[in-house]
Amino acid sequence: MPVDLGENPRMRKPVEPEPSSDIAPAEITWAAERFLFREARLLDEERYEEWLGTLTSDIRYWMPGIQARYRDDVKARVLRNRAAFYDEDMLALRRRVTRALDATAWAEDPPTRTVHIITNVEAELTDDPSELRVYSAFTTCRGRNETDEDTLSGRRKDVLRYVDGVLKLASREIFVTQAVLKAKNLNIFL
Repeated sequence: MPVDLGENPRMRKPVEPEPSSDIAPAEITWAAERFLFREARLLDEERYEEWLGTLTSDIRYWMPGIQARYRDDVKARVLRNRAAFYDEDMLALRRRVTRALDATAWAEDPPTRTVHIITNVEAELTDDPSELRVYSAFTTCRGRNETDEDTLSGRRKDVLRYVDGVLKLASREIFVTQAVLKAKNLNIFL
């Protein structure tokens, strides 16, 4: 019996996306991409102190826990008042870097090896001409010791700010795809 693939009253109709006047021009998006790619290389090369130099003094670095919910569950999957994997300011990030580079950081001896892959970069203008809203997707592969491997994937929503003519990271929200992280620890930056 043939299957009727014609119109159905329950079928969703195509909707044109709303035109966005805040899409950044190509050269600004390119600058944002270059910033993110360089940041990834700094992290992969363990140049953490230089990475700290790419952040604003008022940085907010946040990665909430994600709750797996059914579509008909009206509660949000991400709640700002719940536990987060990261909820850091500049001081907390400096502490993490200091700890990671310390000779007594047994979890980092031998050091973790990472590859940050950044893609799907979109930049938008904001009401503040010194700031950009930047969306990206990432995959971070981490190798530890002889056989430990982890892969974290997700999306990021960043605010990049021009400070003295140089782009710096002012805010990062990280949304991983995993509801439960399988990694033994989270001693890397995403």
